Amino acid sequence: MTKQAPVGPAPPPVGGPPPDGRFRRFFNDLLAIRKEIGPVQSVLFGLLCVAVCFALWWYITRGEPSERIVPPTKGLPSPEETLESFESLWFDRELTRNTYASLRRVTLGFGLAALVGIPLGVLAGCFARVHAFFNPLATFGRNIPVAALIPLTFSFFGISEFQKVMFIFIASVAFVFSDTARAVQDVGTHYIDTAYTLGASRWQVIMKVLVPLAMPSVFNSLRLLFGLAFGYIMLAEVITIAGEGAGGLGHIINVSQRQGPREHIILILLIIPIVALVIDRILYWIQRELFPYRYGGAGILNQLLGVVLHGWDDLKSWFWKPSPEASLILSQARQPERA
Repeated sequence: MTKQAPVGPAPPPVGGPPPDGRFRRFFNDLLAIRKEIGPVQSVLFGLLCVAVCFALWWYITRGEPSERIVPPTKGLPSPEETLESFESLWFDRELTRNTYASLRRVTLGFGLAALVGIPLGVLAGCFARVHAFFNPLATFGRNIPVAALIPLTFSFFGISEFQKVMFIFIASVAFVFSDTARAVQDVGTHYIDTAYTLGASRWQVIMKVLVPLAMPSVFNSLRLLFGLAFGYIMLAEVITIAGEGAGGLGHIINVSQRQGPREHIILILLIIPIVALVIDRILYWIQRELFPYRYGGAGILNQLLGVVLHGWDDLKSWFWKPSPEASLILSQARQPERA
């Protein structure tokens, strides 16, 4: 009588799965589509990218100038030569003063673009006729080459400080308008229907429902567009009047390209992303604290804003007391905002 083999899967080999199985699972996990990674891995992979770029830069500029893959005559100094020129950039070229000048121009120009673009974008997102009226200008502003605005702003505003601010404004306002209109249009129609059912007026629907629900997306768009505007300042500072304050980072690049040293160009190109990253992280913290229900912050600024708005409502009550029916409508219209 023969003994039958046991039915069922074979037991795993002693010592765990074979090495090729572990290797396959590792790569499947590494290449999983749209799998989230933790903040530690995100930072490590980002640092790895920076290290690879610097290693490549060192490799193609290593050795004596005549033996390099990319010689200094091509305008690419070695990392050592670039870092050694930082002292002259800091003191001789007044790095901090010029950085502040560029940031001031970007802030003023982009702030003006937000003051104009956000209200118009809200109106365009609420009313189709307003959107149709401004859409040709927005399309023109988004698609025109930014460099083509330089002679135009020179003709209208000269080459003074005002020209640089207006250059940033003209280059940014179309994007702010379009993103704001899109954020308002993306608010669900059921919020509007609920507010009308509760008896809210058209103005209350706009200010108490559409604007609060669209503001997280609007602020996120402003944060990203500010980095874009910061890159535009290099074009705005092509020409600077001598003796009229700091020329800015773009002016340092232009002067270094004509007169040298070329190392200052590389340093400015490295400093700009660092400054932009610091500003972006500050704005992201503000974004999280203003809209914790959307981005997961602690809500410190949101609570402070609530205190300010409630204080404004209390101040208005000294001069205007709404009827009980109006008070009920306003309280019910705020519910979508809290949601």
